[in-house]
Amino acid sequence: MDLALQEKVVIITGGASGIGRETARQMAREGARLIIADRDTDNIESVLEELRDLGGTAEAFKLDVRDYENCQQLAAFARTTFGAVHVLVASAGVMENSFFLDSKPDAWDPVIGINVLGLLNVNHAIAPIMVEQNSGSIINVASEVAKVGEKRMAVYAASKGAVVSFTKAFSLEMGRFNVRVNAICPAITMTPMTTAAFGGISEAERLTHPHYLAATKLYPLGRLGDPEDIAAMITFLASPQSSWTTGQAISVNGGFGRS
Repeated sequence: MDLALQEKVVIITGGASGIGRETARQMAREGARLIIADRDTDNIESVLEELRDLGGTAEAFKLDVRDYENCQQLAAFARTTFGAVHVLVASAGVMENSFFLDSKPDAWDPVIGINVLGLLNVNHAIAPIMVEQNSGSIINVASEVAKVGEKRMAVYAASKGAVVSFTKAFSLEMGRFNVRVNAICPAITMTPMTTAAFGGISEAERLTHPHYLAATKLYPLGRLGDPEDIAAMITFLASPQSSWTTGQAISVNGGFGRS
């Protein structure tokens, strides 16, 4: 399938690791021009080199999504560097894992600040470029937790539920400008953030680690997700092949909740 992403300009927030980085890899193979926007720039040069080796053009931008002006600077950088933005992948996010009644507001603040306000900041900064172009695709990364809930994840679920609701409402505004807005809802995916939550298990340890094995029992496909699984759907939503898909919160979840 030709995804027609050659030379398309793609911004990926949280693109230095996890789902964002794998999405960048897949889009680089399609020949996209990428802006990797992340607050973690320690290893960014190796990320850019990898993307260029895969066939993409890649630039970095240091971004804290919680800073509205910083997000506006990202938009200006995209205009100056490439003159357009065809795709926005808003994947910057953090996880919270505690019983709600045991938590305090200082633990909620980064979750809401990054997952909700940060995502609003980025959408608000980049969407006007797409309005001017009369085209574009926005993919906001939510979570399956937004749909089904999860113990010890009440605040995280609230933040990702907000992403889903925002995406559905914003898509109604943007349709007249030929801009599609969708959300992706992964179930447990083995990113560095998730791996840390499992106690830092390695790839080789997965098949014997008791926590991993217990988790897989909830999935009819018998495994947890990998970043490649999620990135493939994001890349499809970025492409013209999904040109009649907007306002959706698409689960990529290995059948979670159906076993």
